[in-house]
Amino acid sequence: MIGTGRTGTEPGPRDQDAPHDEAARHVDPRAVAAALAAIDEIADLEGWAGRFALLSDPTRLRLLFALHRTGGLCVSDLAAAVGMSDSSVSHALRLLRERGWVRAGREGRLVVYRLDDETVHDLLHRIGARHGPHRHS
Repeated sequence: MIGTGRTGTEPGPRDQDAPHDEAARHVDPRAVAAALAAIDEIADLEGWAGRFALLSDPTRLRLLFALHRTGGLCVSDLAAAVGMSDSSVSHALRLLRERGWVRAGREGRLVVYRLDDETVHDLLHRIGARHGPHRHS
């Protein structure tokens, strides 16, 4: 069935009352073609799905908001800000670094993490993130 995430071969809850005759099923070929064209127009569909998967975790989202507002923090400061252990924050930052969303840089003895992806930066703005006084809006 279209739009259900099922293959169309297994009956779903609403399919039980529907006629099982394929002739009774109406599919508008123009609407389907338009939907397929819209999907094909999306550049990097898998990349966007990965972005949304990472953003769906509240912990990672808190870390991204904190980095966005401050411009950069070390693991201990991030951990204190979000109420997590240093090791949990380090794990989350590793995932974000692997994706290219944050970068780490040395400042003296500290390793400071900063946002490093303009698309993510723009998404954070769209959902309400603001810069702190150290940066331009």
